[in-house]
Amino acid sequence: MRFEDLDFSDEVLDALDAMNFGECTPVQEKAIPEILDGNDLIAVAQTGTGKTAAFLLPVIQRMQDDGIAGTPGVKCLVLTPTRELAMQIDHQLEGFSYFLNVSNIAIYGSTDGPAYARQQRGLKEGADIVVATPGRLMAHINMGYVDFSKLGYFILDEADRMLDMGFYDDIMHIAGRLPADRQTLLFSATMPDRIVKLSGSILRDPVQVKIAVSRPAEKIDQRAIFCGVGEKPAILESLLKEEGGRKRVIVFVGSKLGVKDLRKMLGKAGISVAEMHSDLEQSKREETIRQFKAGHVDVLVATDIMARGIDIDDITMVVNYDVPPEPEDYVHRIGRTARAGEAGIAVTFVSGRDRSRFARIEKFLGKRVTRVGDEGKGSDAVVADGKKVCKNNGSRRRMSSGDTLASQGVPGISSQAEFENGSVQTESGGQVKKKRRPYWKRRRKNQVSDTDTSG
Repeated sequence: MRFEDLDFSDEVLDALDAMNFGECTPVQEKAIPEILDGNDLIAVAQTGTGKTAAFLLPVIQRMQDDGIAGTPGVKCLVLTPTRELAMQIDHQLEGFSYFLNVSNIAIYGSTDGPAYARQQRGLKEGADIVVATPGRLMAHINMGYVDFSKLGYFILDEADRMLDMGFYDDIMHIAGRLPADRQTLLFSATMPDRIVKLSGSILRDPVQVKIAVSRPAEKIDQRAIFCGVGEKPAILESLLKEEGGRKRVIVFVGSKLGVKDLRKMLGKAGISVAEMHSDLEQSKREETIRQFKAGHVDVLVATDIMARGIDIDDITMVVNYDVPPEPEDYVHRIGRTARAGEAGIAVTFVSGRDRSRFARIEKFLGKRVTRVGDEGKGSDAVVADGKKVCKNNGSRRRMSSGDTLASQGVPGISSQAEFENGSVQTESGGQVKKKRRPYWKRRRKNQVSDTDTSG
């Protein structure tokens, strides 16, 4: 379906034409007519499927049809989990409404005094569409000057992420301050029980639109390195230093503290690296993204804040330093590479405690990801350049002395990361030693057993 086949005005279609929007994506084709009809809606679709246009375009059109665009009061509230997404939605909104009299403002935290004052003025005067993060909007609400009495549209984007970030109470508080006769739209990449509970609380007889999560692009070369937790830093260092230093790499880590520690370690190893997580000030985050896009930073170590909704082209490699908790998160992460038909590499480090998570990911993918360091359970060894490295006849074998990551088939890892006598030796001379046995399995020297009667 094309956008011109939908019930959009010439002004909206002119804006879409200027932005080179022609064909509707599946979520747009299914969601836009329902929203134009005034129905509450739950849409389950992953990032990158065009959800933003799916909710903004029909709301803009309905505001134009009702003649309320440009009149006093907030007409539409869009909640989103992060500042980056709020800014991105606000930017797209400016394009969609270019030929219309629609005002908008983005409300998010870590801003300076003038920016906060601008947000305050926009809320007091009543911008038509407010795009906000829950925490910063609550700060404004608590000041007593936010008026939602004219609001007719309430949109939650990336609702699952907002709940993951602990915003459930804020969302419910905000929803309680909105008119009961509003139209509510909920967009989420996943549909866990918490989303079902939330939707039951704030939506009325919603229409459900579900777009199947697409599998990763075929041009992503997916590999899994099975290793100990303590071996990860050295393997990553060697991987990033291949081919004279890899460029445009995103390394995903499961926690903010982990991001900070890994960034320091890679920096000491001489790698051009920056970090991205929610603890950074907004100005720093914006500057980091600019530096990375411009090629002034080679490696970006990040939490899942970078997995959804942030458009950066030409990512050559994605590294899952920690296995993501859900298969959908894995798809979002590695989807940062191999975009627009280009090839890309996705490498996942799998420690012993991550095996069950990774098994769920493989089940979701419907295939076995090429392995390194774990031939495991009756399977053939890692395939490198179409050839089997070895066969273990069903036994389990970890990488041993003399094995190299290149010989195991990991793209771009050479013999400079060898497992020598049970440890990893890196270019820079760093070494990660084998783990000691758990303390309860170690015996003290000269320990006297309970049955010893010699003394």
